[in-house]
Amino acid sequence: MGEMVRIPGGTFLQGSPEWVLDMLSKADQPFPREWFADETPLLRRTLRPYLIDRYPVTVGEFAEFVRDTGHRTEAERRGVGLVYGPNGWTEVPGACWREPGGPGAVPDGYQDHPVVHVSYEDATAYARWAGKRLPTEAEWEFAARGEEFRLWPWGDTWDPTNANTTEYHASFFSSYGEWQEWWRSVCTGEPVLPRSTPVGAFSPRGDSPFGCADMAGNVYEWTATLSHLYDETVQCDQTVRMAVGRYRVMRGGSWLNLRYQVRCADRMHGDPTGWSTFAHGFRCAKSL
Repeated sequence: MGEMVRIPGGTFLQGSPEWVLDMLSKADQPFPREWFADETPLLRRTLRPYLIDRYPVTVGEFAEFVRDTGHRTEAERRGVGLVYGPNGWTEVPGACWREPGGPGAVPDGYQDHPVVHVSYEDATAYARWAGKRLPTEAEWEFAARGEEFRLWPWGDTWDPTNANTTEYHASFFSSYGEWQEWWRSVCTGEPVLPRSTPVGAFSPRGDSPFGCADMAGNVYEWTATLSHLYDETVQCDQTVRMAVGRYRVMRGGSWLNLRYQVRCADRMHGDPTGWSTFAHGFRCAKSL
């Protein structure tokens, strides 16, 4: 049920310093500075030692859970799953963790890929079955970068061969529009499949200081932490404020994202009341 890494605990500054937001506001990415402001200000966190999965939970591991418990995911019960097609997010009948692109649409070697189309409820149900839990947001970030600040798990220099992001699958993009054009071309004439890779495919070069894999890209990951601001006075995007107190924080970015959204401190907020997509999954943690 997944190899785990012992994280020694310690004190670190969670979030991003202001210079990172300044950099992002000048970079070739589509979001305004306020989009990333929920990463500020830096917060001092102290963590006790804990365990965290070395890899995201795989399709094969989730299948074992389903065989043992008979669990049906929320996507299966709804009969549709969210897939990002040529025109954006679309509800695809039959898309679920077994067939992430819809009936018959399964990547090669899928058993070793991170499981997707899992809601917050699905992820917590698996964690309980495995005798584990979801990591907190602070635990996830600390496992991704350690005590010292770093943009990505391996350091501050971007390398497209270290993580499964859009840049790994296609050439460098200078604008969001170019990315959209590329994705539309990818989706033409074939089932829309997640571009996930087997867990650990980028190890060890893309690993965190503690040896955790896939903490940048591949799939977004649920955490147990309720969405909140580090400081209520921060000037952030209004969609983030709408998530506060309602959603759960997600971390890591995915194969669908550019390098700026797979940073160790980047935050996404997911609706825990049944929402799932073919670009996010989870890993588990355990208290010591």
